[in-house]
Parts: sequence; structure tokens; C-alpha cells
Amino acid sequence: MGLFRIVDEGTIKNGDCTDIYFLRSEEVLRKEGKNPHVVMEVTVTGLPDEWGVFCGLEDVIALLTGLPVTVDAMPEGTMFLPNEPVVRISGRYLDFARYETSILGFLCHASGVASAAAHIRVCAEGRQVYSFGSRRQHPAIASMIERAAWIGGVDGVSNTCAHPDIPKSGTMPHAFVMCYDSPEEAFGSFDRHASADVPRVMLSDTFCDEKRESLVAARNGATAVRLDTPRSRRGNMRAIINEVRWELDIHGYPGVKIFLSGGVTRDDVINYRDIVDAFGIGGAIASAPVIDFAMDIVEIEGAMYAKRGKRSGVKQVYELPDRYHIVLPEGAPAPAHAKPLLVRYLSNGVVITDSHLSDARERFLGSFERTGCTCGSPECGDGNAHHHT
Repeated sequence: MGLFRIVDEGTIKNGDCTDIYFLRSEEVLRKEGKNPHVVMEVTVTGLPDEWGVFCGLEDVIALLTGLPVTVDAMPEGTMFLPNEPVVRISGRYLDFARYETSILGFLCHASGVASAAAHIRVCAEGRQVYSFGSRRQHPAIASMIERAAWIGGVDGVSNTCAHPDIPKSGTMPHAFVMCYDSPEEAFGSFDRHASADVPRVMLSDTFCDEKRESLVAARNGATAVRLDTPRSRRGNMRAIINEVRWELDIHGYPGVKIFLSGGVTRDDVINYRDIVDAFGIGGAIASAPVIDFAMDIVEIEGAMYAKRGKRSGVKQVYELPDRYHIVLPEGAPAPAHAKPLLVRYLSNGVVITDSHLSDARERFLGSFERTGCTCGSPECGDGNAHHHT
């Protein structure tokens, strides 16, 4: 396990990080000589919101490459709905049975983070959103969390282990300010010595009233002030933000923006998006609820087959020109002008389609442009751009 009780890549790749019942089932099936050819689909029956954003496929492909299986899947960044298969795996059951635990772990966690980021992005209505949740996650999965948040539409992330193509954001903690005799000294030092490409976002609530430290920051080169006031000390946050904005404006700093962080939720984004320029989101993204995917047999030896509560038979999901989705049996005539969403990624263990980070992000952003907010607030759009028929 190593120093930090982290499961290593080799253990996961070999299928040795799994639920014990898969190993016990393998043993019995092998002794009985049973190893049917099956098709299994990954679906979810319910979501935290109206739609989700599919993520985690890159890890699934890496896991299954080299195994005698075929994988069809929605591309990462695709918006999906309940009861739509997002992944289909075909092969002899014992060749991939023990991998179900890792497959679902990759997809459930990453899709949960991407979906939470996406809904916050939609509800921010053009305000910038950053993933600041490193301290709310196990460091071993920081790269995965930030990747999923990026696919879900955030404008930047804080963790240094994020993919090199993802912009890193963040300037100073409270501890930095406390290392100086005054906020003014801290801000002046930061402005003099931080790299020119680092935004001058000054944390303006360490010791004093937010408006006072914000003015000090503005006088020392701040392009934005970050309010990270803990909830126990906030009082009326809207009044605080409005007061900071007023003081900055009347003292000649209308161009200094306001950045809100510190336990920010989706409701906070909705409540303050009219007076805040950017949000730093921690646990609302990094600790998002997982998507509760399940992986079920839908075909055995070419015959349609399913357990109670599941739909038998191999399926395809089509996106219509009006962005509605429809699920049909595989091989059924496709609706006119519809796009099949499940595409082949692995053929008998060989990668035939790559999953690229930039494509996944652009795929979601392209859908996002036509999607309303689904937060339930009457102040938001109706969120009815993406329905299932």
C-alpha cells in the first residue's frame, strides 16, 4: 500500500482492487466451466439534477486496454440523462468481471464532480468559476478532481497536480498576510515580487473589516479583492459585498473586481452572481455527490437478458437536432438527422478512439451554451433545453 495507504496503479490495472464477491464468484464460475459472452451497460436511474456530464472514461479505457473486451461509450463531456447507457462493455464475463468496481469508481466519482461543476457554471451566468477544492479531497486524486471540474466548465483550478493544459489559479492564503506586520505591507510585497503573469487578487478579510482591507489592497495594486470570510463571521454577506463595491467605486477603483470564496455553494452563486465577478468553489465541486451508476448485463450469448428492474437488450442513445435524446434498441432505424452518442473506443482490447481533455471540455461547453440553469431558482432559466423522450 505504501506510505499513504494509496492503492498503486498496478494493483488497479491487474484488477486486484475490487469487491471480494467478484473474486469468489470467479472461483466458482471457473470451477463450473461457466464463462458466457455478455454485454453490460452502465446506467443511472436518478441524478442529483436534471442532467449530468459524463466523465471518467479516459481511466476506464486505460484500465481495460489489453483485455479481450469491446467498449462503446458516450464521449466525455456529453450531457446524459437517467436510464441512458453511457458505457457498453462486451466480452467473456470472467475477462472483465473483477474490473466492475474500478470501472464504476472511475465513472461515478468523476461524473459527479464534472456534473456539479457544470451546474454551477450554468448558474453563474457568465461569472468566472474556479475549482478551489484541493483541501476537500484526498491528494492522491487531486488530478482527477481538477480534470473533471475542468471538463465541467470551470475557468481554472488551484491544484498544482492538475493537467498541464489546465490553467492554475490562486494567489495567497491568510497565513501569507499574517506573516507581515500589516495587510498593507503584505499586499505591497506581493505586488512587487509575484510574477508578472500572476493576477493581483488580494485576500482582503484577514484582520479588519472587508471594505477597509479591500481599499488597502486596491491602493497596493490589486486587480481584484477576494473575500473568504468564514460563515461564522459573515453576517449579511450581500450587504458586505455591496459595501465593498461601494467603497471601491467611490474611492476611484471601479475596475477592481470582487472574488468570493470560502464555502461557496450553488445557492451562493445564484444569490450573489449579480454583484460578484468570480467565485472560488471548494467542497461544492470537490466533494460533490457521486453519480450512482450501475453496471448490468443486458445480453447473454446473443440473447436479450436483464435482471429485475433493468431493461434488456443492447441499446443506442440518439441526440436529435432539437437536442432531445431517445434510447432505442441497437440496430433499430435511427431517427432522421439523429446523432448516435455511443461510439467505439476499444475493439478487443485495442484503442481505436482516443479521449482528449480539450475535446471533452468543448463538448460540454457547446451543450452548455444551449442549456438553462436547473437550480430551481425562479431567477434562473427554465433548464428545459435538454430532455429525454
